[in-house]
Amino acid sequence: MFWEKRLQKFIEHLRPSGLPLRLVLWNGSAFDLAPQPVVTVSLKNMAALRHLLEPTLDSLGQAYVEGDIDIEGGVLDVVRVAAQLAAHSGAKTCHGARMVRHTRKIDAEAIAYHYDVSNEFYGEWLDRNMVYSCGYFRTPEDSLEDAQIQKIDHILTKIRLRPGDTLLDVGCGWGALAMRAADKFGAKVLGITLSQKQYELARERIVAAGLQDRCEVRIEDYRDVTGRFDRITSVGMFEHVGLKNLRGYFAKLRGLLADDGVMMNHGITSADGESAEVPFGGGDFIDRYVFPHGELPHIGLVLEEMSSAGLEAVDVENLRRHYAITLEHWAERFEAVSEKLRALAGEKRWRIWRMYLAGCAYGFSNEWIAIHQILGVKSGAPFPLPLTRDYMYGG
Repeated sequence: MFWEKRLQKFIEHLRPSGLPLRLVLWNGSAFDLAPQPVVTVSLKNMAALRHLLEPTLDSLGQAYVEGDIDIEGGVLDVVRVAAQLAAHSGAKTCHGARMVRHTRKIDAEAIAYHYDVSNEFYGEWLDRNMVYSCGYFRTPEDSLEDAQIQKIDHILTKIRLRPGDTLLDVGCGWGALAMRAADKFGAKVLGITLSQKQYELARERIVAAGLQDRCEVRIEDYRDVTGRFDRITSVGMFEHVGLKNLRGYFAKLRGLLADDGVMMNHGITSADGESAEVPFGGGDFIDRYVFPHGELPHIGLVLEEMSSAGLEAVDVENLRRHYAITLEHWAERFEAVSEKLRALAGEKRWRIWRMYLAGCAYGFSNEWIAIHQILGVKSGAPFPLPLTRDYMYGG
C-alpha cells in the first residue's frame, strides 16, 4: 500500500539519527527508531499518519490534542523527541509573523479563553501566590515559591517603589505583585485585568489580607485607564498587545506615567529578528490552542517602539534561563497532579496545557524565545534613578 511505502521510507530516513522513539500503529505493528526508546507514539488511526509523515510541533501537537495519537514517556522527553523529529524531517523553522487586529472585544475574548479555565486548575500547579510569569532564581535549587517572591521584589526594587507611591499594575493576574507592593513596599496600587476569574479571586485575597484601603483591582482594558501614576508595571501582558500596537501601548503607558516616574515591562520576546514565530511550528500550536492572537516581538522592535513612544530604556535584563527553570517546575507540578487536572479541565484542555508547558520549557532552554525586563523613564524628563544599578541589588 502507498502509506506503507511512505512510512517505511520515513523510518529509514530517521533511523540513522538515533531518535529514541517507538512508533505503534493502529494495527499493532511497532517500529523502534533506536535500541532503547524513551518515548512511544501510538497512532490511533490511519489519518494520524499525515501528522507523523510531515511532522511539525504544530501537527504533532494537534494530533495529540485531538486524540489521533497517544504518547508515553516523560513529558519533557516527549517534547524533546518531537522537536528532534521535526528538525530531522526538515520542518520549516517558522512561517512568518501573524498580524492580528487587536480590538477590546478580541483581546477580552482571548484573555478569557486562556485565563478563565478555572482558578482551581491554575492553583494546582502554580506557586501558592499563583504567579503566572517567570520566576527569579538566585540559585537553581531555589523553590518555585521563593523564586516568584524574589521576582516580584526584584521588579519592585528595580522601579524603586517607595512608600506612598501610586502604582499601576497592568495585567495584574491574581494580584500577587499588587498585594506585595501595597503590603511590603507601602504603595497605593491599582491592578487591572481582563479576566473575570482573576478579578474575583484577587479581590477576595486583597480583602482577606486587609489591604483594600491600599490595593484595588478592576476589570479594565489598559487603553481605558486614566490618571497619573508614580510607577507602572506590566508583567506577562504585552504579548497580547500585538506587534502593530506596541507603539500605542507604550505611548499609553507614557501618558499614565508621572514625569519623574518609572515603568517596567516584563514580557516574552522572539529570539528571531526576522520573525515573531517559535521554530518548527511551535508558534502555530500556541496560536491555535493556547494564546489566540498572541504575538511576540523581538527585543530590538520593543526598544524601537518604546523610544518612538517617548520612553527611554534605561535597563534591559534577559531572564530566559529563569523562565526555562520556572516552566520545568510548572511541568513537573502539572504531571504530579495530572489526573486531577484532567478531571478539572477536561481531556482536550488537559492535553493542551500539558504539551504547552513542557514545550515552552524546551523552547526557553534552547533559545527559541526569550523574556526581557525593560526599565523605562520618560524621555526629556528629570532622570528619577541613581547613576548606577547598585540599588537594585541592595548596594
